[in-house]
Amino acid sequence: MLFNTIDFAIFLPIVFILYWFVTNKSLKLQNFLIVVASYVFYGWWDWRFLSLITFSSLVDFVIGLTLLKENNLRKRKYLLATSIIINLGLLAFFKYFNFFIDNFVEAFSLFGKHLNKTTLNIILPVGISFYTFQTLSYGIDVYRKKLTPTKDIISFFAFVSFFPQLVAGPIERAANLLPQFYKKRVFNLADASDGFRQILWGLFKKIVIADNSAVFVNDIFLNYADKSGPELVLGAVFFAFQIYSDFSGYSDIAIGTAKLFGFRLMQNFAFPYFSRDIAEFWRRWHISLSTWFRDYLYIPLGGSKGGIKMKIRNTFAIFIVSGFWHGANWTFVFWGALNAIYFLPLLLLNKNRKNTDTVAQGKFFPNIKEFFQVLFTFFLTTIAWIFFRSKNITQAFDYIKKMFVGIFKSPQIFVNHSFYAPYFNILLMISILIIMEWLKRDKQHALQFDNVDSEKRIFRWGAYLALLIVIFIFGVFDKTEFIYFAF
Repeated sequence: MLFNTIDFAIFLPIVFILYWFVTNKSLKLQNFLIVVASYVFYGWWDWRFLSLITFSSLVDFVIGLTLLKENNLRKRKYLLATSIIINLGLLAFFKYFNFFIDNFVEAFSLFGKHLNKTTLNIILPVGISFYTFQTLSYGIDVYRKKLTPTKDIISFFAFVSFFPQLVAGPIERAANLLPQFYKKRVFNLADASDGFRQILWGLFKKIVIADNSAVFVNDIFLNYADKSGPELVLGAVFFAFQIYSDFSGYSDIAIGTAKLFGFRLMQNFAFPYFSRDIAEFWRRWHISLSTWFRDYLYIPLGGSKGGIKMKIRNTFAIFIVSGFWHGANWTFVFWGALNAIYFLPLLLLNKNRKNTDTVAQGKFFPNIKEFFQVLFTFFLTTIAWIFFRSKNITQAFDYIKKMFVGIFKSPQIFVNHSFYAPYFNILLMISILIIMEWLKRDKQHALQFDNVDSEKRIFRWGAYLALLIVIFIFGVFDKTEFIYFAF
């Protein structure tokens, strides 16, 4: 089920009413309703894969309870290994089987050996990368004795399948989300109101920014050989805002929806395009995945405590694995490696923690240095996004080459007003996005208001109404899937 469909618009209020007015007197009943609602939400896409998430949940629930009773270190390691092998095995089969077969056959063809390729038509289950990492972190934390395993199977199934964040995150840790299923939830109007505002902002980003950008991005990347340099620049910039608005828009809707039911999910995006260096960008982009790899891969490998060789190895390891997590294509691996190259100088010079506060803290405008730092960081990430979006690495390099050559050949196009005419609406919408998020860059989302002044209520409601009008006028309502459903 998609957030941006009439199906979800009907589904959400039904679950909300049942949750707060029918099952509100029983915590177990509320949790059971969440499991049922989550399975309906997931099964709406393809009911056959409900068995997969059920099996994954059962495996880690049983292993968690077994770890609770087992003190023998060797047996504990076997149990953890079982969890890892089963979860990653399922992920590898559904997500990477065809990729490995194709590359295996191509590798042999280089030596003149032509193998018959048998490729299964394997459908990638939506959200498998997200809930797999969520259950994996539970098993690892229980093994490390950082978390007491739950004996409440309904709460555990609700934690794994919680529908707001089930298919595209945030990837929640059991230590944060699971205990929330143990406690009685009381409806909080302020939280619910903030949730509705965050949902509204997420819909604006998805339906207006991402889906309108996609129209131009698809055309430009598909026909890049026939486009001018300035058009290719716009294509790259539009994709940067498409993927940000699409993914962070999903996270906003997920977090906002969770608030309607009394749950707090972690912030997944913290206005990453206002970052002053690539290290800051990765602290602000897809935070739940970045911190997952930091805690379960980077730190166990030694982090940044070792010598230069270890720092380089660990940096490339975390970024390349992160790239491969996104999909079975060498473009994602290259995208990850390129970000490692961006990040490495900061780490080696001990400048990777230099910018940990909010840009232009306490000021309306950034200073000249900050402005160009933000601009340069956005430039680097946009170049990297070209590899992420392209069909293959060759196309990405060709796109970049043609873009820069075209810019030098016809720079005057940038000052030609007619050049921007076809893109006026989307450029205006992106400008609104940038302005509103800049004003709220120290908040959780662009429509968050603290200590709301009743005298300004008319202006706030005017802004909500204006945003709704913009959504209905400029929004794309064709059931467009979120980009990260493919990951």
